[in-house]
Amino acid sequence: MSETPVITVDIVSDVVCPWCIIGYKKLEQAMQRFEGKAQFALAWHAFELNPSMPPEGQDIDEHMAQKYGATPDQSKANRERLRNAGSDLDFEFSYHENMRMVNTFDAHRVLHWAGETGKQTALKLALFKAHFTDGKDVSDHEVLIAVAGSVGLDEKRVRDLLGSDMFAAEVRSIEAQWQDRFISGVPAFIFNKKFMVPGAQDSDVFAQIIENKVLAAAA
Repeated sequence: MSETPVITVDIVSDVVCPWCIIGYKKLEQAMQRFEGKAQFALAWHAFELNPSMPPEGQDIDEHMAQKYGATPDQSKANRERLRNAGSDLDFEFSYHENMRMVNTFDAHRVLHWAGETGKQTALKLALFKAHFTDGKDVSDHEVLIAVAGSVGLDEKRVRDLLGSDMFAAEVRSIEAQWQDRFISGVPAFIFNKKFMVPGAQDSDVFAQIIENKVLAAAA
């Protein structure tokens, strides 16, 4: 009997990107279809939607207007669309008054370290929930420490990491590498280092790519 193939999935994303969690949830649905046929090894890679975001962040309505030219009504309609999409995928978007867009560089440093622990995906999902569902500031060090602890990571190690410049150079290098590969928006999913799928595709699309391209190429 042949061994079950292992498919690597590199996911380039930001923790304040709503389409990144939606895309992951749809990928998750697709991966479930291959139970017994394939195993999946996930790795998350840093991408900052707003690398120049100041420490104090920015009001989300102001940010959407400034960056995308969105009117308040357009922003409201987009949030309702996200709520509905999240509800269909068992994820809650809980937008609230005075919500802010924040800097995510330190979150990516912690995620980079978590990649060495086997808990990176758990931490990434917990950070999505902290930001979008619980309305927490994922640039705040105490929030990052608490969220990391909630998935079983060593809080003291995270505190020490955040109190230093540990993994700063590595995260900057990773971000530059993906930009060099012409990834300018997220999410992006790369299967077996070969097949890149941009955006939050439907689960059927992911399943077709896994079946017809990834597994076919590995056969």
